[in-house]
Amino acid sequence: MVLTSAHAQQKLHTNYRSNLLGNSLTGAAAPCSCDACVGVNFSRDHWEFLQTMPTDPVDMVGDLAKMGLYKDQQLKVADKVNAYELRKALLLKTAGKGDPNREKLVLALAKQAGGIENAFAAAFGPQAGLFFADSIRGSGATRREFLKNLAIGAAMVALTNCASPEDPAAVEESADVDVSTLEKTDLKIGFIPITCATPIIMSEPLGFYKKYGFNAEVVKMPSWGAVRDSAIAGELDAYHMLAPMPIAMTLGLGSSAFGVKLASIENINGQAITVANKYKGQINSPADFKGFTIGVPFPYSMHNLLLRYYLAVGGVDPDVDVKIRPVPPPDSIAQLIAGDIDAYLMPDPFNQRAVYEDAGFIFKLTKDIWPGHPCCAFAASDQWIDANPNTFRALNKSIIEAAGYASDPANRSEIAQAISERAFLNQPVEVVEAVLTGNFEDGLGNTLNVPDRIDFDPYPWQSFANWISSQLVRWDLQGDGKAAQEITDETYNTIGEEVFLTDLARDLAKEVGLNPPTEVYRLEKLESDTFDPQKPGEYIKKQIEEYGV
Repeated sequence: MVLTSAHAQQKLHTNYRSNLLGNSLTGAAAPCSCDACVGVNFSRDHWEFLQTMPTDPVDMVGDLAKMGLYKDQQLKVADKVNAYELRKALLLKTAGKGDPNREKLVLALAKQAGGIENAFAAAFGPQAGLFFADSIRGSGATRREFLKNLAIGAAMVALTNCASPEDPAAVEESADVDVSTLEKTDLKIGFIPITCATPIIMSEPLGFYKKYGFNAEVVKMPSWGAVRDSAIAGELDAYHMLAPMPIAMTLGLGSSAFGVKLASIENINGQAITVANKYKGQINSPADFKGFTIGVPFPYSMHNLLLRYYLAVGGVDPDVDVKIRPVPPPDSIAQLIAGDIDAYLMPDPFNQRAVYEDAGFIFKLTKDIWPGHPCCAFAASDQWIDANPNTFRALNKSIIEAAGYASDPANRSEIAQAISERAFLNQPVEVVEAVLTGNFEDGLGNTLNVPDRIDFDPYPWQSFANWISSQLVRWDLQGDGKAAQEITDETYNTIGEEVFLTDLARDLAKEVGLNPPTEVYRLEKLESDTFDPQKPGEYIKKQIEEYGV
C-alpha cells in the first residue's frame, strides 16, 4: 500500500477543495464546561449526553471509564494492582456462583481490598461525593489505603460486564497471526452507540481485536462532532465514522482540513425514516413531510444525503419546504417525544427504540431508497496510519473479519447479546436483535421480516465515494456556490481514490477468507434512478432537471 505523501495531500487540498468541497456547516458547539469534562476537549453535545447517563455512582463510573473520562489518580493506582488476577477472580465469580475454588479467588480479592463491601463503599458508596474527605476520616483509613481500595473497586466495576475467558468466543487466538511487527497494541477506538458500529463494537467482547494482538478499548462518544474533534486532537487511535466524514474532513468541510482514510465499510443499509406517532395515517409520500422539522445525525452523513434525495424525488425542496437539523442519535427519541422534531432519518437502534417506547413508527427503511447503500465506516487519520502502518493493517483486518462474521444471519442473535450491554449500545437486547435479524414491529401494527434491514459488507466501493461527493455538490454543502458543471468527473475519481482504501480492503478481505469484488466501480441502482460513477456531473444535471432541485 502506497500512502499519499504530504506534498500530494496538500496538492489535493489546494486543487480540489476549492473545486468541490469548501466551507460549510460545522455542527460545532460551545465547549463543554461540566466538571466531569475538565481537561477533555469535547463539545456541548458531550455535556448533554452526560445528563442521560446513570445517576448511580457505580454505574456512572463504569460508563465514564469506557468513555475515557475516569482516569485520575485512582485508576493510575489501579494499574498497579494485579489486573489479571482481578479479572480472573471476578469473572470466575460471575461465571459460576457457589464453586468453592472460584469463591476462594473472590475472597482473596476481597481480602486485598479489606472486604468487597469496603472496596465498593470506599470507591462509590452513598457518600461517593465526599470520599476524598469525610469517607477517609470516617473510615480511619490512610489516604494510601483508601486509594488502594478505590482502585480495586474501580477495577471490579469495570470488569463486571466483561465476558468470561472460559465462555465461548466468536474467534480464537491463532498461531498464524504475527503480532511481532505491531507498532502499537494498546488502542482506543471511538464509536457512536448505534448498530452501524457493530463490527467495531463486537470486536472487543467477541475477541477479534485480541486475535490480532490488540488490547483495544472501544470508547463511547456522544456525537459525530465529538468524534471529529477527538480525531483531529489525536485523542483516539481510530474511529467509527459516517461514510461521508473522511471525505469532508480531508477536504476541510466543517473543520480545518485533516486527512482521514476510509479503511472499510462498517455496514450497509441499517437506517430508517421514523415519524412521531401523532402523524399516524397522515404520511404516505415525500409531499406529506412539507413543513416538518426532520432530524439527521450530522450534516455530512448518508442520512442527510439520503433524506434530501428522497424528498427531492417527491418534489419537496429540502432547503425550503422542510427544516433539516443535526440531532445526536442518543437524543433523537427525546426530541421526537418533546415535539422538537416531527421525524428523523437516523441509524438504528433508535428507529426500533422509538417503536419500543411507543414514540414513533418506522415509515421507510433506507434500503428501500438505495439497496446496499453505505452508512458507517472504519477510519483513521493519515498521520496515525503513517506512524503505525502495521498496526493499521492488522486493525483494519480484524474489523473486516468481524464484519464478515456479522454478515452471517446465524450470528446476529449472539452479536445482539454482546453489543447491547451498557458499555456499548446500552439498549434492550430485544430492540437490538430486532434490528440485526430484521424481524421487527414497525409501530403501525405490522410484523415485518426484512433480513437485510441492516447488513455488513466491508468493501468500500469507489462508486460510493463518487455518489457521496456528487450529492455534496448537488446540495452545495461545500458552501462556495460553485456550479456542478465547474467540476470535472475526474475530480470525483481523484477524491474517491485518495480517501477510500478499496484495494487494501480487498486484500485484507481475501486474507480472512472473504470473497470481495475485483471491480472498484459499479452502477448504483437507487429507488428512482441509477448512478453511473463515471458520469457524476451528468447525474447531478439530470437530477436537477428532473426534480427541480
